[in-house]
Amino acid sequence: MKQGKFLFAAFLAVALGTAGSAEPIAVKHTQGAMRGFLVVRSEAGKVLGSAELSQFAVGDEMNVRLKYTFLDGSIDDETVTFTQRGTFRLVQDHHIQKGPFFKTPEDITVDAHTGMVTTRSVGKDGKPKVESEHMDLPDDLANGMIGTLLINLPPNTAPVTMGMVAAVGDKGRLIKIAISPDGEQPFRVAGRSLKATVFRIHPELGGIVGVIAPLIGKEPKDTMVWVLEGDAPMIVRIVGQLAPDSPVTSSELMGNSFRK
Repeated sequence: MKQGKFLFAAFLAVALGTAGSAEPIAVKHTQGAMRGFLVVRSEAGKVLGSAELSQFAVGDEMNVRLKYTFLDGSIDDETVTFTQRGTFRLVQDHHIQKGPFFKTPEDITVDAHTGMVTTRSVGKDGKPKVESEHMDLPDDLANGMIGTLLINLPPNTAPVTMGMVAAVGDKGRLIKIAISPDGEQPFRVAGRSLKATVFRIHPELGGIVGVIAPLIGKEPKDTMVWVLEGDAPMIVRIVGQLAPDSPVTSSELMGNSFRK
């Protein structure tokens, strides 16, 4: 197990373990079939790869897949199924990260109906290793659905906390994330100037953990998400780490400009 990822999750588990639970987010904008493409850049603006988002309905369940493909061959591939009957409820999430961009490979499946969390890894002997355990999962679980949930939050929403299962080595750990609006930011598309509501996703490190984390350089970075509001709101930009041990990247809808 990589020390950085272990410490990252340990901080979250300790600091967020007592955070208040939120109710599932109410459905304001029902999701339908969609397909879109994003460009992935480094903090310096260098193109690192691309991402494809696709979603479609099967019965009363939505299936969403967001796949990042990096120029170095790395992959970040997440597929989530959820229902949207009054509130958003997770059904299942499968998240894979592998390749040189990620120091620690990840393969985790969360089944919200059964409470089973399964991780797949490679043991020290080089053989595949599968670990499954039952967890008491909250109704507000946000795995794979953060983008969908954000476009259903009002821009002046009060801060909310949500549950999330994170992979730590060969185990899954239940943590909490805090989401709050963080003002507006301009961007341009085809020469037209628009404004997006920015949401901040923040792991709240309290107590002694909050003091120690920045001192040893293991404090998790916030993720910033740009939402274009309106009758059909959409995510236009995400800035943050795809994994706690990966560099900060910017994922933007192709054709948009956030450069000053």
